[in-house]
Amino acid sequence: MKARSDELQIFVSVIECGSISAAAEQVGQTPSAVSRTLSRLEAKLDTTLINRTTRRMDLTEEGKYFFEQAKVILAQMDELEERLSSRQKNPAGRLRINAAVPFMLHGIVPYIAEFRALYPDIQLELNSDDLIIDLLEQSTDIAIRIGALADSTLHARSLGWSPLHILASPGYLKQRGTPTSVAELADHTLLGFTQTETLNHWPLRHLEGDRWLIQPGIAASSGETLRHLALDGQGIGCLSNFMTADDIKAGRLVPLLETFNSGYRQPINAVYYRNTQLALRIQCFLDFIQAKLARYAG
Repeated sequence: MKARSDELQIFVSVIECGSISAAAEQVGQTPSAVSRTLSRLEAKLDTTLINRTTRRMDLTEEGKYFFEQAKVILAQMDELEERLSSRQKNPAGRLRINAAVPFMLHGIVPYIAEFRALYPDIQLELNSDDLIIDLLEQSTDIAIRIGALADSTLHARSLGWSPLHILASPGYLKQRGTPTSVAELADHTLLGFTQTETLNHWPLRHLEGDRWLIQPGIAASSGETLRHLALDGQGIGCLSNFMTADDIKAGRLVPLLETFNSGYRQPINAVYYRNTQLALRIQCFLDFIQAKLARYAG
């Protein structure tokens, strides 16, 4: 007997998820059913694909080769299905999106219900990662990144821009006072990033230029963590408009030093690896989210 596409999908899901139980949850089956499918697949192929113990799973050499080929076959099947659907102008299929946590929470999640209502045949997978990822390795269709892009062979589409604000909570300002010049920031607790040094250059004009390098009193790897620290009155942060517009409107965060702000706007880009015409499901999402992001452009 020949291997079926559903068996390939389950096998790939097990490897990508890292366990049978996690894969079972993803595909909507019981762990025992997934385990039986793996055993049936190995019997059909007359080879061991995965060495399984109670503690871990390891791909055999045959399993590694089969895994790579299975992903290619499934991708080709998705593309064939999508091409047929696109003839009817009905985008369908799985759409895998990766974005940093702040953008996922503030720039994508609030609009998912509307997108699903417009395109009910698109199955969304939303993954968050604050670091640059390998799109092929992570099986990602679109990665949305904030800030200038490094040189890359990948394709990119601009989705817009988002201004940066110097912000603090009313509670912090009441306790520590409101800085009226860039130099006065030295008397305050500043919230900055741990890994990306360029993010600790704030868009503030001073005698030596229009970017101010800060020394964080509290540092974090995620902008969402810094937002919560600012909301909690722990210091002054520099955060993008897409994640703080609602906080500013509600008075939870107060913009500071606006007359010194250089007006720099962070670019928002969608990165993808397809060299041919964009798949319809990808094109629909990019058009949709670009229109939504216009409210953050400033």
